[in-house]
Amino acid sequence: MANITDHWDNRSCPEVGVVERVIVPIFDTLILVTGILGHSLVIIILSRKQRGCGSGGLANGVRAAGTTGSQVTDILLLSLSSADLLLLVCLPFHTVAIATGHWPFGSGMCKLMGFLGAVCTSASAFTLAALAIARYLIVVQPTKVYRWRTDARVKLGTAALWLPAVALAAPQFTWRTLDSSVNVNRQRSQDLVCFNFLSPEGQLAYGLCHFLLAFLLPLGVIAVAYGRIYVFLRRTRQRQQTLDRLERYQNQVTQTSALLVLAFALCWLPSYVFMFAQLAADVTVTGNAPRHGGFATFARIMATSATVANPILYSFMSQKFRKELKELGQRTCTVRTD
Repeated sequence: MANITDHWDNRSCPEVGVVERVIVPIFDTLILVTGILGHSLVIIILSRKQRGCGSGGLANGVRAAGTTGSQVTDILLLSLSSADLLLLVCLPFHTVAIATGHWPFGSGMCKLMGFLGAVCTSASAFTLAALAIARYLIVVQPTKVYRWRTDARVKLGTAALWLPAVALAAPQFTWRTLDSSVNVNRQRSQDLVCFNFLSPEGQLAYGLCHFLLAFLLPLGVIAVAYGRIYVFLRRTRQRQQTLDRLERYQNQVTQTSALLVLAFALCWLPSYVFMFAQLAADVTVTGNAPRHGGFATFARIMATSATVANPILYSFMSQKFRKELKELGQRTCTVRTD
């Protein structure tokens, strides 16, 4: 989302249209409410439940490492929800900036929101890649998962995913600034805009780095990991053709994996396409900014909707998670009745 807001918020024309004033706030509100609700349920359930066996049932090694694999997955899901929730916190600030046509929150919040947006975007992508690797190890090489049998190691490894995200977002503190000059096409001196004050070459270098490290690399890891899971399950089923349950599990993994890869690509790719299209057009902060059109709105909505897609794909599609959610609802209704 950091990429799309850079090129939406900061190069808008002074005239704020219906899309900016009405459509964007409506969609942002829906995404904000749905995302907060979904991730809150994920955090509550993951904090309460005590799983017995993770993805076991395929082999003795998987059953032995089931609990450890489940712990790894749960901690990564908590990290993912934390990143997405923090990203949702940044959303209203950008919504106001788009709807009003300027940034009213000051220089400090300009830098902070840019930094947090970039950190959470990268951390979310890195965590999704780590989840894919963890699920590959749980299914294909469960003995390696068993080595991570302490919560401390898992939490330390999960926290380490945030370090490259922070490093990738650090330039936001240096480059983000406010401007009220006519160079950014403002009608009034108090109409401050928050943007990256970089040359086109600098913006291209930073955007390309973010694209490679926070999108292309995680997408490749996710695709390879789930692809190898599919190959492993297919070979296992061919060797043990009587295991109908394994065949059903293979089909489920195939469908889920395809959805995960497709959702990640669809949510983030339009944002990067729009960013590079803007840079390719050589639009600088000292020139006249064209209106972005409907594709900019579409790209931004897709980027922000990733915070809603993640809990649905990674948690609510799980049968065990839905069972825990149902039990939580029943306990809540019982308490209220009593």
